[in-house]
Amino acid sequence: MRYKLTLEYNGTTLIGWQENIQGPSVQSLIRDAIFKFSQQDVEVVAAGRTDAGVHALGMVCHFDLSNEHDPETVMRAINFYLIDSPVAVLDCEIVPDDFHARFSCIKRNYRYIILNRPAPVIMDKNMVWWIPRSLDVEKMQAAAAKLIGNHDWTSFRASECQAKSPIKTLDKVEIRTKDEVGRTNGGVVSSFVLRNSSLIEIEFFARSFLHHQVRNMVGTLVEIGLGKPLDIDEIFAAKNRSAAGPTAPAHGLYFVSAEY
Repeated sequence: MRYKLTLEYNGTTLIGWQENIQGPSVQSLIRDAIFKFSQQDVEVVAAGRTDAGVHALGMVCHFDLSNEHDPETVMRAINFYLIDSPVAVLDCEIVPDDFHARFSCIKRNYRYIILNRPAPVIMDKNMVWWIPRSLDVEKMQAAAAKLIGNHDWTSFRASECQAKSPIKTLDKVEIRTKDEVGRTNGGVVSSFVLRNSSLIEIEFFARSFLHHQVRNMVGTLVEIGLGKPLDIDEIFAAKNRSAAGPTAPAHGLYFVSAEY
């Protein structure tokens, strides 16, 4: 029986999604919790493999159990064994055997959060990228519009990226300031938004992304917002990682959702 989980996690103390002997991962924590309640050693497959320090609001994964259990019971059992971890199961459902968290996904959504103010981050440390110098959001929005479409993303991929092709299609980019964040949430503004008058969110939508593609896009947009003379068209044409901006820190990045 195949189960689909939707997870939320704070990646600050985790080495990322992928299981590794170097430290705790999301995958290892979920596997251990499943084993403790089912006594079955399962493979847990995610919609995306987030890096160390990256957070998730709605990561999707799947696994198989030999016996059928009520999804609510599975969710409660896993959360019981995750209680002292930075990971929680938000939802659980039974899905067809051909469902695959990674390969069945038709769109992924990432969000990057920037705190753009002179004062350093205190309450939300490791949850945002603090940039003390003022950013020109309009310049960033104009540059972001050029990222949309089908491109060769060589200039925006990590050197260790294992994807066979650098060709990807970015469906949508949105850059929002504090007031716009409140409006897009149906007028419900979180305490985080209320606390921070200079919040900037950058949202990306695509079927799939290359390794570090989102963080490299953000780093480039920030450089442009700081007044650096970078041209998106020239960066694409260069097909060279050094042509784009730096890689943004992992702690400002969130995996928001996966569509199927």
